[in-house]
Amino acid sequence: QVPLVESGGGLTQAGGSLRLSCAASGRTFGNVGVGWFRQAPGKEREFVAAISWRGITQYADSVKGRFTISRHYANNTVYLQMDSVKPEDTAVYSCATAPGDPFGRVTTSSRAYLSWGQGTQVTVSS
Repeated sequence: QVPLVESGGGLTQAGGSLRLSCAASGRTFGNVGVGWFRQAPGKEREFVAAISWRGITQYADSVKGRFTISRHYANNTVYLQMDSVKPEDTAVYSCATAPGDPFGRVTTSSRAYLSWGQGTQVTVSS
């Protein structure tokens, strides 16, 4: 398992931008898949975006075209760029890693992700 540390959350207005970071603490990500999930108060955790070790990405329909996930091996960090944010994006965002698929495919099921960060709060005001 890879210890993960998220950062970059905060308060912003609707239409603004935030960039979340997910760093592997003391280790490299290696050939794992990395996903972002979010959980709003009173709601189930939901998939946001994921990127495989091959760079294949997938997004939830609710964020497609607004959020971008990227993976930077040089600084061992995965980013979630959030643009045109909406109040409904308010949630605790967590990154997680899943064992690498041999074909580099992406998984959106939280059950496949074995190592989780502590989460970072994102609040979007209207």
